[in-house]
Parts: sequence; structure tokens; C-alpha cells
Amino acid sequence: MRRIFIRTALAAAIVSALSLGGCGSNQNGISTIQMGGAKQGNLLTLTGTVSVLAGQAPQMGTADGTGSAARFNAPSGITTDGTNLYVADTGNNLIRKVVITTGAVTTLAGTVGTGTAQTSGSTDGTGSAAKFNAPFAITTDGTNLYVADTNNNTIRKVVIATGTVTTLAGSVGIPGSADGIGPAGLFNSPGGITTDGTNLYVSDTGNRTIRKVVIATGAVTTLAGSAGTPGSTDGVGPSALFGTVFGITTDGTSLFVADTDNSTIRKIVIATGMVTTLAGSAGVSGIADGTGSTAKFNAPFGITTDGTNLYVTDSRQGSIRKVAIATGVVTTLVNGSSLTTISPLNFPLGISTDGLNLYVADTDNSTIDLIK
Repeated sequence: MRRIFIRTALAAAIVSALSLGGCGSNQNGISTIQMGGAKQGNLLTLTGTVSVLAGQAPQMGTADGTGSAARFNAPSGITTDGTNLYVADTGNNLIRKVVITTGAVTTLAGTVGTGTAQTSGSTDGTGSAAKFNAPFAITTDGTNLYVADTNNNTIRKVVIATGTVTTLAGSVGIPGSADGIGPAGLFNSPGGITTDGTNLYVSDTGNRTIRKVVIATGAVTTLAGSAGTPGSTDGVGPSALFGTVFGITTDGTSLFVADTDNSTIRKIVIATGMVTTLAGSAGVSGIADGTGSTAKFNAPFGITTDGTNLYVTDSRQGSIRKVAIATGVVTTLVNGSSLTTISPLNFPLGISTDGLNLYVADTDNSTIDLIK
């Protein structure tokens, strides 16, 4: 039984994504500086071994602590600066920090509720004075975190050193698709975010578009997709159509998007807005390995990259898929559940890398997992 306490528009988007096409931030950028975790050129060598770094399945809660003493509630987004992980603890409306070497978990920002209640809101402030409402996706430039605060329809900035939270773009409680600066730029349940260090790129889930946010100014523009128009068409800018988009990552030149409704992985050239389908076949879900359209996904949600390959949480099956960027060849790194096997992952959504390992927000288990 799923225990994801994500409400209103985001919940509807997830239900839609799991219903269409047979069907979850990362949300990771890479460069020579830290952008969401991986360093360019650090090609991952993985065996697919899964272990729990923090949390204890299936226990939910808000407790800070080390390893299994810590508790999460439907963590969905995850990013890294190479030393720590930062988690969008969606059900708790918190931003959590996890020390990679020890599994020590602390709360960086957000208000901890009393008992089983979660405290939601949209308040800017420092640490526990700040409030979020279903923060779903997260990325970092190494100094700040940027959060898709989904139910608030805003993009929030968190200073890592202090936990100070401000609102960069979007208007609280006002869904929309308008381009503009700061509060004039509107979002509709943003569900994915990445950065190249200068700009943010947002999967604007409710609008079915990809948005660009200039970090220095908060200026919001639409890079690809047509607001309110679902589809799977490749093309440039508004002529390209998406289903329900969630995870997004970048290698600095292109964006790669988990198009969950369509069961595909899409590529967007940043300079031109040209959208193509890298892997999967629109409307055809499954778990088949293969090249390009012969491969099948089953609710791809989170996505990250080491610059050569993409790593995707194929959430419904509980598997981790690997996609070669140059060829579109898809293989399975962690096998999902089937009639004969049970995956160690339970509806994994967010995924990130530090250039050595993968880290997964194992949402239904309420744990943070390590994949070597």
C-alpha cells in the first residue's frame, strides 16, 4: 500500500502519470563545478548493489539521527554537493541534510509538525521558521539549494550554510503558465528541477512544459512544450509536446527529461529548445531493455547523469535503468519487482550521483538508499 502523503495538484498529476501509458529530482546537473552532485568525466562503474543509508522501512517520521535512527516521510527529491545529500522530504514539508560518509540526518529548513501532523505553508525565513508545501524536487549549485515547492507553485532558494529560505519565482497559491520575473512568472505544480549553475530548468508538471529560470534575476521563460496541451511530439519550443514531466537533469548542453505519461526519456538542446525522444516509445510501457524506441519504461520519474549515461528511477517497477546518451541504449542496473522477484526499492522517485555512487529517494520505503 502506498503511503505517499502528497496532496492536491501533485497527487492528481502522479495518479494521471500512473494511469496513462500503462504507467516519480532530480535533478542533477554536471560540470567542472558542483551542480547537483556529479563531476564531469566521473563515469560511474556500478554493480547495482542496494543498501539503506538513512531511514528505516517502512517507518515514517521526522526524527533526525544517524542511519536507521532517522525518519523520513515520502522523500521524493534528492541532490548532492559531493559531501552531503539534500532531500526534499515531501510528506514532512522539510529539507533534510544527510552526511554521505556517516548517514547522519539533520533538518536544514522547514517546520517540524507535532505528532503525526505535517506543517505546511509558504513562509520565507531561516531554518525552522521557513515553511514549504509538498517540496518535491531539489537541485544545488554547491552553495544554494533550489526547490520545486510543488503545492505552492513556487521555486524556493535555500542557502546551505545558513538554512535561509527565500522565494525566487512563482506566486503562492496562483497556478499558471505566464512568463515573467519573480512572482510574475507562474508555475503549475512544478515537479522537477536542475541547474547549470546560471539557470534553473524546471519540469512544470501541471503545465506539461519545461521552464527556464535565471538565478540572478528570477526571470522565467518557457523553453519547450505548450501549456495545457498533452502529447508526445518532437519539435522546437512550443511545437514539442510532453505528457506529465517530472525528473530533469543536464550535462550543461542538453536537458534530459523523464516524460512519465509517455514512458519516454526526452532530450532538449538548451540553445535551441529542440526536443527529441532518446529512449522509449510513447504510450507503450514495460521493462524491456533495448535501443531507442525498442526500450520500454514503466513510469520513469527521477533522472540523473554522469555526463555519459543517464540513470532513471523506473518507479512503478522499482527498478533503476541506465541510458547511454550517445546511443539511446537502455539497460537495467537494479531489477524491478516481477512475479518471481521483489525489488529492494519501493516506488523510488528521486535519484542523484556524486560521481561515485547513486543515491535514491526510496519514496514508499521512506528511506535514502545507496547504490554501488
